[in-house]
Amino acid sequence: MARILLTEDDNSMRHFLARSLEMAGHEVLAFGDGEDALPALDASPFDILITDVVMPRLGGFELAKRAQKILPGLPVIYITGFAAVATEADVNIGEITQLLSKPFHLNSLVDAVDRALLAREAS
Repeated sequence: MARILLTEDDNSMRHFLARSLEMAGHEVLAFGDGEDALPALDASPFDILITDVVMPRLGGFELAKRAQKILPGLPVIYITGFAAVATEADVNIGEITQLLSKPFHLNSLVDAVDRALLAREAS
């Protein structure tokens, strides 16, 4: 089981992803924007950050940079509907970074979480 911080600005997608990850046995704290998620990073540790790339106020790349200053080595899984934007940006911020392009199958997200946990344990 992982403690996951999820940020996704689309309400229905956020609720669907959070519920699906919870059904896979993970604890999920979900926010609609990176700015709203920042206080949670200070309050308690997380095992994985799953974040949308494009969000209002504070996007996924900047959130990941700030999160990894607070929690060094935090695995990041980016989710985006704008794959071209993500591939042009520097998404290799941390040691364990993955990118999923929307739409993606839920199994792909669960597999990405499993890979991130295994890689973190191995490091």
